[in-house]
Amino acid sequence: MEEIRLEASAVTSASDIQAAIDALGEDGGRVVLPAIDLVVDRGIEMRSSVELVGQGRDTVLHQAPGRVYPLSGYHNYGMLDVPLMYTDGLEPGMTVAIRDDAHGGFFETFARITWIEGTWVGIDRGVHSDYHADQNPVLVTAFPLVFGLGVENVVLSGLTLDGHRANQPAGIGACRGAAVYFLQSHGVTITDVVAADFAGEGVGYQMCSQVHLRDCCATGNAGNGFHPGAGSTGSSYENCVAEGNGAAGFFFCVRANHISVRGSTFVGNAGPGISVGTRDSYNLVEGCVIRANEGPGILFRETRRPVEAQSCRVRHCTVEGNARSRGMGQIVIAGDAHDLAFEHNTVIGEADRERVGVAVAPSATSVWLSDNEVRGCFPSVVADDASLALADPVGECGVEAVTLSHYRHLGR
Repeated sequence: MEEIRLEASAVTSASDIQAAIDALGEDGGRVVLPAIDLVVDRGIEMRSSVELVGQGRDTVLHQAPGRVYPLSGYHNYGMLDVPLMYTDGLEPGMTVAIRDDAHGGFFETFARITWIEGTWVGIDRGVHSDYHADQNPVLVTAFPLVFGLGVENVVLSGLTLDGHRANQPAGIGACRGAAVYFLQSHGVTITDVVAADFAGEGVGYQMCSQVHLRDCCATGNAGNGFHPGAGSTGSSYENCVAEGNGAAGFFFCVRANHISVRGSTFVGNAGPGISVGTRDSYNLVEGCVIRANEGPGILFRETRRPVEAQSCRVRHCTVEGNARSRGMGQIVIAGDAHDLAFEHNTVIGEADRERVGVAVAPSATSVWLSDNEVRGCFPSVVADDASLALADPVGECGVEAVTLSHYRHLGR
């Protein structure tokens, strides 16, 4: 494997890191970063078969203060440019987001600037929506600090990413970005990466397969800590921490399937510790600590057939002192969720906050509760007999149970 080791004196900007990655060519290789404390004005884009390796807490990338550039008027879907009121401070190669007050999700645009002529700015991909003048369209210098689009066999290791969210007048939406972000990618390994204080989510990816995180931390971000989204399948998390984030510690998004979360900690987040929703199925949560979150420790969101969550297992977890400001219990199962197994968990309430241990909606079915220790909660369990299963209804789940057929919706 070709390896490029950068000296600290040779790394003065994000462009220096990008140039090293691009120099590896189609065969890929490894870029080793030194101990640096670097402010970056653009995201670092990964290529297939590339490893980006830092020195842990000694390799720190700081996001530069953000700026907002209003569009000068209406602009239409698919165009590879945008008209702005002014362009001071923008340069080709910078990564930016284009958004407005009306659109979110995948209608937000994330792109790289390719040229600037007067007040027109070229971008490397077409805008994802019509942007109307009365909806306050803007270009913002918000971007993932490290990202990959349609890449395979990528490794990130030993990086500390500081988003400086107080210096960001606008962030980037979860579908288009996070401090670490991947889209339509396969075979991504992320180890010993800290994503902190980002104006958005910590680590997020959409329509990806075989993404594996180990020893990672998402802390103090504006959105969710970890967010596997949009059909992402066959992922694993080991010994990861999500603490003090502005939404859920871990957010299973739409059709996040065959994911294993082990030995991880979700504490002090402003939403649930772990949130499970639309078509999130065949997932395993094992040996985790979920404590002192403002929402329920584990929440199965209000989803209805045919897009309900199903076939998930939670075992050997400690769920303690959650639902501090909202939510009726430590574990809450809403909507039409079914075929769920909770076994050998310790569920603990707080004396000064009367919360249910496990709350199961009447519409949920086939929920198996086995050998769980519930204490300090009142009542321990709220559930109709018809909602509870007499035997374990969940078969094989988690990343270990994934097969090739489970990737068909991703075109793999």
